[in-house]
Amino acid sequence: MRRDRIDITVHRAEILKDTSIGGIFFFCALLSVLITFGIVIILLKDTAGFFKEVSIIEFFTHTRWSPTIKPVEFGVLPLISGTFIFTFVTSAIALPVGLLTAVFLSEYANERTHSVLKPALEILAGIPTVVYGYFALVYVTPFLRRIVPQISTFNVLSAGIVVAIMIIPTIASISEDAMRAVPKSLREAGLALGVSEFRVTITVVIPAALSGIVSSFILGISRVIGETMAVTIAAGNLSRIVNPFNISDALLNPIQTMTAAMVEIGLSDVSGHSVAYKSLFAVGFTLFIMTFSLNLISQYIKYKFREKYL
Repeated sequence: MRRDRIDITVHRAEILKDTSIGGIFFFCALLSVLITFGIVIILLKDTAGFFKEVSIIEFFTHTRWSPTIKPVEFGVLPLISGTFIFTFVTSAIALPVGLLTAVFLSEYANERTHSVLKPALEILAGIPTVVYGYFALVYVTPFLRRIVPQISTFNVLSAGIVVAIMIIPTIASISEDAMRAVPKSLREAGLALGVSEFRVTITVVIPAALSGIVSSFILGISRVIGETMAVTIAAGNLSRIVNPFNISDALLNPIQTMTAAMVEIGLSDVSGHSVAYKSLFAVGFTLFIMTFSLNLISQYIKYKFREKYL
């Protein structure tokens, strides 16, 4: 009888413990949702205040951004063009290199090599972005100047190279996890048909892991769009419309991205109730819409092409 009472007490204690832990997890999840909604509401509120004083058509169509220097103009197109060209250059470097790294780690590297390379990649991901920015400014740009003498001190190319190095670990790690999740039986079936290991990787493993690979691409691109310190230090702060068809103009000269413009406004001495200060939230909301759209695309692709194995 006494033993039964002890068992009941222990059982109740375990139930209370599980309930308490579940409540803590629920509170943390609810808190993250509330914080997200709070950020969105603040962005909407201040963005609406900005558009009461500046036409939304002017904001998205004018080609000059000068929120603090007269004549004051709030055309966001230079910032969008700078962000897009920087994202394109960085993605053109990081996406293929990250995918090839993931293929090597998943399909070709032995356990010893994998145990060395994977932590090395994770170390790259842990380096502060400001360090990447100064590395680009002090080492990458002088090196590029030996090859292209006309390159500017602040330029898109060196910024794109270091930020690509920064996001390669993210792309490689997620893509490798997706490839390792592909059942070994699919690889063995391809090899049993006499197909080479390389062809099995290209025609079986990568298509089967496509949803995870694309998700890693979009996550990496989202991080590039939101990158601040590295691009601010390495690419400069020159607000201009970038001509994507002129490679020299697009790669070798400074730009200003949306995040860099937000840093510039935030560090300036503008009043907290001025139009210039409110423009910070308008740019931030535009950036939020861009990254949110990419995340929606990522989720769609993930569920559209996700493979299920029994």
